[in-house]
Amino acid sequence: MKKRELIFTVMFLIAVTVANSLAAQQAEWQDIGGGNLRFSAVWVNPDNASVIVAGSAGGIIKTENAGKQWRHVLTVRQQVNFFVAVSGTNLLLAATGNGLYLSRDQGSNWKRVFKGRDYLESNCSSVALFNNRIYLGTKAGLFVSKDNCRSWQKEAGILANSRICTISVDAGNIYAASAQGVFKMQSGTGNWQRVFVPSAGIDNEAPEEAAEEAADEVSETCSLAVDYRKPGHLYLAAAGKTYESIDSGNTWELLPDYGLFDKYINLLLISIDSRLFACVKKGIFLLQDDRWFEVSVGLIAQDIRGLDSDRQGNIYAACNSGLFKGRIGSCVDNSGNKIEALYLNGEPEIDKVQKAAIKYAEVEPEKIIRWRRQAAKKAFMPRFTVGIDRDTGDLWHWESGSSTKTCDDVLMRGRDSIGWDVSLSWDLSEIVWNSEQTSIDTRSRLMVQLRGDILDEVTKLYFERIRVKAELDNLAIEDRKKRFEKELRLRELTAMLDGLTGGYFSRNSS
Repeated sequence: MKKRELIFTVMFLIAVTVANSLAAQQAEWQDIGGGNLRFSAVWVNPDNASVIVAGSAGGIIKTENAGKQWRHVLTVRQQVNFFVAVSGTNLLLAATGNGLYLSRDQGSNWKRVFKGRDYLESNCSSVALFNNRIYLGTKAGLFVSKDNCRSWQKEAGILANSRICTISVDAGNIYAASAQGVFKMQSGTGNWQRVFVPSAGIDNEAPEEAAEEAADEVSETCSLAVDYRKPGHLYLAAAGKTYESIDSGNTWELLPDYGLFDKYINLLLISIDSRLFACVKKGIFLLQDDRWFEVSVGLIAQDIRGLDSDRQGNIYAACNSGLFKGRIGSCVDNSGNKIEALYLNGEPEIDKVQKAAIKYAEVEPEKIIRWRRQAAKKAFMPRFTVGIDRDTGDLWHWESGSSTKTCDDVLMRGRDSIGWDVSLSWDLSEIVWNSEQTSIDTRSRLMVQLRGDILDEVTKLYFERIRVKAELDNLAIEDRKKRFEKELRLRELTAMLDGLTGGYFSRNSS
């Protein structure tokens, strides 16, 4: 009995150590919004993090003491969507749902410098400076100013009427993510070139017709981010997928979505120290070592709309319930295999879960091998046919020859004349080549693809379930809402694994 109590005590201490280790990796979020609500965008002065400008309910507010005191600086009837500063100056631009505003003193005073002809043109989503020009993205197209916002013209071509989501720049290029894909313009060319359409695939070889058709599926909330420390390094989130390009958008690769509980990312941020953050409606994630880690576990907020960072490694989240600041460290667990073994205890091994899923879906490799063997033996099996022949020549006849019988001179029905035959035939050419092999090859390719998809899905769900278990240990008991969401997610992952394995996962879990 004492031995069992000792074992439980050791396991409890290990669990506490794991929880403390995971807690150290998470951000400690604090509300610096001063009671203001409905934050939609935030800008932090990179040289002085105490100066913060944010879009809140009713307009733009500013603080110069890191959120201790806020003052209202501009009234805007529509939502503030985006801020951008001009490097080396005090100029700050704010893209809002009611036009573009300019401040020459880091957000203390504002002046509207653009208002469209209708609601769509006035709804500005993003703004960027490139080659002494200001490019403004709206719901109704891309505008450009060549005279410091005094006049505006629509860009020519397809971007003239496209819904612009994000505009970003790096050394020598400007990029625009729109409903029709990602466009790039190199310095000195003046021409926009479409380099990628997310829903058309990652081969970048789709013709214009296919690109136009695929563009209809691009998410309205696509987001493009540029790593300023790595020239030509881009990230794109659109249509429920995330992509990466390391050659200025010429080629793209799909990033893993392992760890994301919501694949539809509405905002990407590359922090000052080149870390990639993704914002979904109810969470913030950090990409590290080819997987996403949730860094918003302690963030009691809904509807996250804006992100920014400072040089001290802090992340600022503009949420519907306030403005939050959090310091995020490394999310890599360096405690070794002991912690992993703790959370894998009582779980069926991943290879057994994969085999159960393959068996349940009937996509085992042995199935194709069995088909090939049976097809090879088909030539030795004869074709069996049965024939039947019916002779009706004597079916009807006249009965005659006597004048005393009652049936004389009457048409009578005779007996049926039926013949049977049985035949066996072989097609010996099938010993050399069987046409069924072609069908088996096609089914084999489809089965390999399906098996790969099932294995990929099962593996992601299995390890995401382990991660959610660890995050549950990190949550405070009083954080009931987050705990409920995590527990619900845990049950959802378990149900999905059971659905893929025919209930094997739960039957073999303790």
